[in-house]
Amino acid sequence: MTERHAHVTERGTHVTTTPRTPTAPPAPGTGPAPRAHQHWIDGSWHQPAAGHYEITNPATEEPVGLAPEGGADDIDAAVRAARAAQEAWAATAPEERSAVLDRVATLLAERGRDLVPLLQAETGATMKVARGMQMPTAADRFRRYARGALEPDTVPLAPQPVKASALAPGGLLGAAAVRRPVGVVGCVTSYNFPVVNLAGKVAPALAMGNAVVCKPAPQDPLTCLELGPLLQEAGLPDGLYNVVTGSGAATGEALVAHPDVDMISFTGSTSVGKKIAESAARTMKRTLMELGGKGAALIMEDAGESIRSAALGSVASTWAFHSGQICTAPTRVLVHHSHYDEFVTALSQYAASMRVGDPTEEGTLVGPLISAAQRDRVEAYVQGARDQGAKILAGGERPAAPATGFYVAPTLIAGVTPEMTVAREELFGPVVVALPFEDDDEAVRIANGTPYGLYDYVFSGDAGRAWRLAGRLRSGNVGINTVQRHPETPFGGFKESGVGRDGGSFGLHAYSELQSIVW
Repeated sequence: MTERHAHVTERGTHVTTTPRTPTAPPAPGTGPAPRAHQHWIDGSWHQPAAGHYEITNPATEEPVGLAPEGGADDIDAAVRAARAAQEAWAATAPEERSAVLDRVATLLAERGRDLVPLLQAETGATMKVARGMQMPTAADRFRRYARGALEPDTVPLAPQPVKASALAPGGLLGAAAVRRPVGVVGCVTSYNFPVVNLAGKVAPALAMGNAVVCKPAPQDPLTCLELGPLLQEAGLPDGLYNVVTGSGAATGEALVAHPDVDMISFTGSTSVGKKIAESAARTMKRTLMELGGKGAALIMEDAGESIRSAALGSVASTWAFHSGQICTAPTRVLVHHSHYDEFVTALSQYAASMRVGDPTEEGTLVGPLISAAQRDRVEAYVQGARDQGAKILAGGERPAAPATGFYVAPTLIAGVTPEMTVAREELFGPVVVALPFEDDDEAVRIANGTPYGLYDYVFSGDAGRAWRLAGRLRSGNVGINTVQRHPETPFGGFKESGVGRDGGSFGLHAYSELQSIVW
């Protein structure tokens, strides 16, 4: 799943501080000071020389804690620790690596609930998302790659008779292709699903015998830091999991540019991904890029009532699933003209019925966006659509309540043409645009008409037709009558939605190099 994104990288409030030690109780009327976290490097906490910056709860706008401000020296210390630990880990028997990852999964399953309040506060996710789709999924990913560590890493190749040449005598040659660890992997992760996204990189990388240096998104890195002691308790040798945080671009830039980092795995915006690719190319680092998306859901004329109902809920998930902050969301709904008016009316009613509010309350479906800057960005896109002549059928205005928080109401925009900005660019918020089409060719042309190609969907009563349409979509993933994901599929995008694939066994391939051995 993709998540996703480091679109907004505003700097937080900086506070120079030292680690908290037990002190006298706070004065009456004052709350406890926000906890000052530290970097996790080489199996212990490291005080940042540059102080801390504030992490803000997107719902209450109150401080959650203080994150360490990382710099080039912190990154260098983490990379050196990773390099020192990686070779021995790669030489460790796969069964031992598997056992460690399995224990990580067990600890996440047992204690993950204790981290949910912190995770929920720093992300602003609803309780359903924070509790049900972060720690359990992270545990599942570590469990999956505990099995992955035991998957064969050698592909035997059939013997080949080779004639003598000026190079060497002839003979019958045997060969094998062997997957080897990349080395030190820099993991730069997104703010929408910080723990899940991190687990999706760290688990397969460790399974393959790599060490990792992680740079979480600046908006919500605290839970990622707290995983350090948990992995250590599970038996992961020190130096293999390191976390350095920072409020701006400098920390990530230092990680990407470090000469002793062999690979960068990044989830985030396409614009940032391009900058990372440019920097990584200077030292020929391997890259895995999961970037932006502008998913299209195609509602065909042969979609019966039950399929249209499923499509309605699937498109509406854009609003309810972490307030649209997900790269795979069907943010464009392309509806055959015969169903367009009915479908758009139903979508508008659905949007108006969704409860926006306090994400800690069980009945809340739509929580806040990650920051004021991201809220303002989404609102600017909606206003831009108005200015271009589109019609706002639902939402479009800042909710009157709650009084605090970075909220955007579920928004449906119609009267949209494929050339409009709101139909082409990723907003990363609870906004859906609706466009009609006349036939398959027009639907495919509109769907393919953006720079992105991460995840599209086809809703049709004819599975064979949907399969053929999927083949015409320039998208790394296509769902047929569902927005559910299969955990073993290769995940990644076409065009500007990314480079490379992870997921399932493909994740093991992503974090390894192929070595050919001939005898």
